Amino acid sequence: MRLWTEGAVGSAGRIVRATVKAQVANIDRQVLSRGTRAVNAIRNAELEVLKGQRNGRVYRKYPYKTKYTASAPGEPPARRTGNLRMHWSGGVKTGRSSGSGIEVIAALESQEKYAYHLENGKGMAPRPFVERIKDKAMPEIEKIYKEPYQ
Repeated sequence: MRLWTEGAVGSAGRIVRATVKAQVANIDRQVLSRGTRAVNAIRNAELEVLKGQRNGRVYRKYPYKTKYTASAPGEPPARRTGNLRMHWSGGVKTGRSSGSGIEVIAALESQEKYAYHLENGKGMAPRPFVERIKDKAMPEIEKIYKEPYQ
């Protein structure tokens, strides 16, 4: 069923169709922008969760004589080299859904091979950090997506 009729240039049907198409494009742009802001919120939460001192065993850093405090089991990983904290890539993936709306997936992934082992504990007790990052980022993400569209 069509809500407008095709007609001559400048007819009401064409004007309504053009207006609806422009509004949909505007909302799609806003949704993409919010996806990018959501990725930034996740990244900020990740930086916050993975910073600070830990309460585990104290080691000497090789080959230096400086000391390093590891994370205790159950704590987020301690920062020794900074690689886990700095090697993340994020982005917004889009696609069309069946309702002719836009589908947005905001994702942030660690590029370090050992991130999975720290999270799940291969060869050691787990140092979970993913759920803490999600919990810390979720209030900001909900706030971003609840903003009214203009």
